[in-house]
Amino acid sequence: MESEWRLLPKCHLSFNLMRSVKLIQHNRASDGEKVTKKKLQKEKESPEKESIKKPKSATKKKKTGSSDDDDEEEDKVVQKKTKKKSSKENADGKDKEKEKDKKTKSKDVKEDTDAKSKSKAKKKEPASMFQINGDKPDTKSKKKGPAKEESEESESEVTQKKKKGKGKKTKKEERAPSPPVEFDNLEEFVLQPAPQGVTVKCRMTRDKRGMDRGLYPTYYLHLDNDKKVFLLAGRKRKKSTTSNYLISIDPTDLSRGGENFIGKLRSNLMGTKFTVFDNALHPDRSLPDMSNARQELAAIIYETNVLGMKGPRRMIVVVPGMTKDGERVPIRPRSDNDGLLAKHQNRNMENLIELRNKTPVWNEETASHVLNFNGRVTQASIKNFQIVHNKDPDYIVMQFGRVADDAFTLDYRYPLCAVQAFAIALSSFDGKIACE
Repeated sequence: MESEWRLLPKCHLSFNLMRSVKLIQHNRASDGEKVTKKKLQKEKESPEKESIKKPKSATKKKKTGSSDDDDEEEDKVVQKKTKKKSSKENADGKDKEKEKDKKTKSKDVKEDTDAKSKSKAKKKEPASMFQINGDKPDTKSKKKGPAKEESEESESEVTQKKKKGKGKKTKKEERAPSPPVEFDNLEEFVLQPAPQGVTVKCRMTRDKRGMDRGLYPTYYLHLDNDKKVFLLAGRKRKKSTTSNYLISIDPTDLSRGGENFIGKLRSNLMGTKFTVFDNALHPDRSLPDMSNARQELAAIIYETNVLGMKGPRRMIVVVPGMTKDGERVPIRPRSDNDGLLAKHQNRNMENLIELRNKTPVWNEETASHVLNFNGRVTQASIKNFQIVHNKDPDYIVMQFGRVADDAFTLDYRYPLCAVQAFAIALSSFDGKIACE
């Protein structure tokens, strides 16, 4: 019994312990819930307190309001001053911009006037190139690109070969006729320079009919238009030590003493240098002041072919210079030592103009030299040439070329006259042993 009684208290103690532990756990849980509830209440109360505290800060701001107003007034004054300054600066900037615009406009106007004046000067270049005291253009000539040469090759009609095979015959292209040229006195017209801006288009024919016409053919020059107005005739003299061509304004009168004699072409022994004279008196038979002595109108020089190589001819043409009034400067030498050939040889080119033939371009497709005659020349020939000035190779002073066996076109422009152009063409027919 005693042992059982002793055991009871132990069980009772353990039960009590378990109960006390559960009570402690329950209390702790309840305490945790209370703490969370308190935290939630504090969080709810905190925004209310903040809302209550805000008016206090407003009152504080009211107290400092007077100082802030002063600062705002100062800021407004400063802003007004800055606005005034900015407005002044803007006005100054606008004024400056207006001045710049005015300056740019004035510059543009000046550039336009300069461009117009330059264009006018360019238009006057062909005339000024031949003036003895005119405005000389720039000596630098523009380099031509390969494209231009190709276009010249493609546009050239001189070396076009007939295509083989059957096909329809194409119509011959008609050449552009000469612009209307009117004159009352033929003698004056053939000695006067061509009008500026006008290309006088002519047709030159060769007549070989007759007993002596094979060796001494007659050449005729007509205007290339519907009327075919006769201009000049020329023939090589038979009894002469050098080549000597007489030029007349009458196709039936080709005598030296005739009234229609207008000029002559004379060559040296080699046939490489020629001089063109008018119909005035020889210096030995003229007056002492040389007022009625003959004038030298042109000199033609063919470069000698020393190596004997085949190729296009090279020629130089020397003509008297032109005055501002468009009149030819008279060249009346007393002897051959004062003539155009001697002056050119001594490089005394005062009052003289040097012209050259335009160098042809080699075309590999046709295996020939090519020049662009703009449809005025249709057959290849060694006699085809164009005369230009070194300062402006695009200004064709004269061009000559074959269109049939005994027919040629001859076009000339200022400053040449009909006699000069006709004589230059005649020089190309004369045999040149040293140039071929």
